[in-house]
Amino acid sequence: MTVSIFYNIPSPSSSSLSSFSCSSSCFLSIASSSIPFSNPKKPIQLSLSHTSASLSDMDVISSPGLYPLHRCKTLHLVRHAQGVHNVEGEKDHAAYLSESLFDAHLTPLGWQQVDHLRKHVHETGLSKKIELVIVSPLLRTMQTAVGVFGSEGYKDGIDVPPLMVENAGESNRPAISSLNCPPFVAVELCREHLGVHPCDRRKSIGEYRPVFPAIDFSLIASDEDNLWEANSREKNEEVAVRGMKFLNWLWTRKEREIAIVTHSGFLYHTLSVFGNDCHPSVKSEICTHFANCELRSVVIVDRSMMGSDPATTNYPGKIPSGLDLPSDVADEKLLNDGEGK
Repeated sequence: MTVSIFYNIPSPSSSSLSSFSCSSSCFLSIASSSIPFSNPKKPIQLSLSHTSASLSDMDVISSPGLYPLHRCKTLHLVRHAQGVHNVEGEKDHAAYLSESLFDAHLTPLGWQQVDHLRKHVHETGLSKKIELVIVSPLLRTMQTAVGVFGSEGYKDGIDVPPLMVENAGESNRPAISSLNCPPFVAVELCREHLGVHPCDRRKSIGEYRPVFPAIDFSLIASDEDNLWEANSREKNEEVAVRGMKFLNWLWTRKEREIAIVTHSGFLYHTLSVFGNDCHPSVKSEICTHFANCELRSVVIVDRSMMGSDPATTNYPGKIPSGLDLPSDVADEKLLNDGEGK
């Protein structure tokens, strides 16, 4: 079952979101299979008997949405696995200010979480569907992304660069191959809450490239991290605006099924903009904080013609040509012809 989840665009007069340029015609939906029934073994009876209710009486929230397939993308959202900053921050929140957690790497437990999610995406067939992996350019997200969606261990002599070299980021892990994988692209728009916390500051791209040779960093403008500020923390509303810009950017990509490996704060503040006109349980499902290495699949829909990709599965019909006027159109045509005489 698919539940439609719209988001409301803040008023242009809002000072905190004055630079918000996302189109108001974008909307998100999330797949759900946990709808309760009183007797799941008894088939549902559908009646076609006449009803006096009009379309205008229907509850919009309880009605399904219908959209052209080529105007939809499926996003598989993943929060990174457990990092050393998560462990230290749980003990003492002040630890997030520690320089020792700069660009935090995954813990051994985090790598176990990666292995479990990797097994899941292979068992469900998801690994074969994903056309692109987008990743935040921080060590813990890149480790998670290549560990979950990369190929098996890298072997010398294979004429493709590895996604990750051996023991990257104190991982004690073998190199990970990029053979038969979707492309991996690093994007700054999906970074974690910026500023103050050293764990959210990245290294230079020049340092990352030798460690993650098969990740594409070409979309990142600056080699050094010029987004993170030591004395200024990004506001929650600013994270949401950045998230909307990221979702708009996705429509410039041709891929229809995309994995995004990012962070808890980014996901929470971006998704909290959605679902305000849904059932409260659906809103809660969207906006609940992600656990480490949790994956949720959502559908994003283009209602404003942001994308221009043609439909690939639609068929025009009437080939070869023939007489096929639908009966209701024929009735209307007959009525109009009669009035014209």
